[in-house]
Amino acid sequence: MRHRTVLEYKGYRYLKTASVLSLVALIAYIWAKPAAEGPQFPFGSTWTGYALGTLGALLIVWLLWFGVRKRSYKSSGSVQGWLSAHVYLGTALIAIGTLHTGFSFGWNIHTLAYVLMLLVIFSGFYGIYAYLRVPSLISQNMGQDTLEGLLSEIEEIDRDAVRLALQLPDEVNRAVARSVRKTRIGGGVWRQVQGRQRRDPTRTALLLIEKLGKQFVADEANQARELYTLLVHKQNLVARARREIRFKAVLQLWLYLHVPLSIGLLVALTAHIVSVFFYW
Repeated sequence: MRHRTVLEYKGYRYLKTASVLSLVALIAYIWAKPAAEGPQFPFGSTWTGYALGTLGALLIVWLLWFGVRKRSYKSSGSVQGWLSAHVYLGTALIAIGTLHTGFSFGWNIHTLAYVLMLLVIFSGFYGIYAYLRVPSLISQNMGQDTLEGLLSEIEEIDRDAVRLALQLPDEVNRAVARSVRKTRIGGGVWRQVQGRQRRDPTRTALLLIEKLGKQFVADEANQARELYTLLVHKQNLVARARREIRFKAVLQLWLYLHVPLSIGLLVALTAHIVSVFFYW
């Protein structure tokens, strides 16, 4: 039986709900907006505009509450259902919020709230893509292994590589030592997201062994081949470990954008409502 994603929850229940809300908002806009008033008609200050604005504000507050809801083990209902509603009703906000503005924008707190709303929604699109796509990539990359297991195996390879390099020319010995000291896995946020290292010292050591390959004879040749095989294996393990960290960083990175933008939206929305009702 095929696993259904949050987007398919209960036969696309919240897609249908969001579609109905968007359609009702569009009908209300077309019915209420006088065509003769032109594009600068302040639709948001009409009763229909207030209704759409109230609906949009309530949806925003409810959607922001999801961050609290999904961390509450005592709350009722399905977290998967809440997430599905979060995605589709958040998408419906694009239509509801845009129609509430009456397509009238300017350099003011009202437009700022609208822009922040769009940024929150589109960062959420990236988030749902990441959470649907990245876990399968992690499974493909790691299989039954763990990051701790890969790091432990890399350390063991380093020990064996150093032992073999001691019996080879000093140039190779130094390259292997640099590979042990200078190989970086993880690091800052940008390095985690990149998932690679410029001037990878393990690759440098491999290229050196290839270059000197014809100079090795007898036992040295056998040791060089064994060392080369170890370093290739290490390079593959390091690549897998970096991918694992990169995938997890991608899952976390959007939250560093989505959450602050959501807080900014709440502040701007509050200022928008206060200014409309008390200073408009």
